[in-house]
Amino acid sequence: MKILTAVFKGSSPDLASCPVSGLPEFALIGRSNVGKSSLINMLTRSEGLAKVSQIPGKTQLINFFTINNSWNLIDLPGYGYAKVGKKERGKFSAFVADYLKNRSNLRGTFVLIDSRLSPQSLDLEFLHWMVGCGLPFILVFTKTDALSKGAAQKNIEAFLTGMREITEEEPTYVRSSFKDQQGRKEILGLIGQALLDNPA
Repeated sequence: MKILTAVFKGSSPDLASCPVSGLPEFALIGRSNVGKSSLINMLTRSEGLAKVSQIPGKTQLINFFTINNSWNLIDLPGYGYAKVGKKERGKFSAFVADYLKNRSNLRGTFVLIDSRLSPQSLDLEFLHWMVGCGLPFILVFTKTDALSKGAAQKNIEAFLTGMREITEEEPTYVRSSFKDQQGRKEILGLIGQALLDNPA
């Protein structure tokens, strides 16, 4: 898939405020500071399209990016940011869950996992919720350039082992690195196939 245009369309605080759109949508979600903005910029090859912040928890809205005037890429708030108050965390979780369960034109969700870390309970808890809701997802292991290939693979395999306690199905996953552009072709290929399988 070639990306010819990528435009930031706006942000919404909840599902009710999301723009009415017939375009298929693909969402990105993960722990705060996992690299969602960097992944969006890599996929679109538009440096600065998504604002990269060193401050965890910066994204607190549902952000919409329209690609090729034919589908939307959605940046969802990261989960697990400790410095956001408990009330706010609950609110974020509620509207994110509402979007994931009830957005009719959502075609797929990419769950980003930091490959530098051993399996984190917050990631596994979120994926347990996704499986329980019957929501399909693809794992994207980010920042693979930060470790040796062997060390990153060890963490990935440990995470996949943890996933076996949640689901019997082996999840589809992609290794990703902004620095090396790793994973770009694979992720866009998965989106392209989903659009072919379910265009409307």
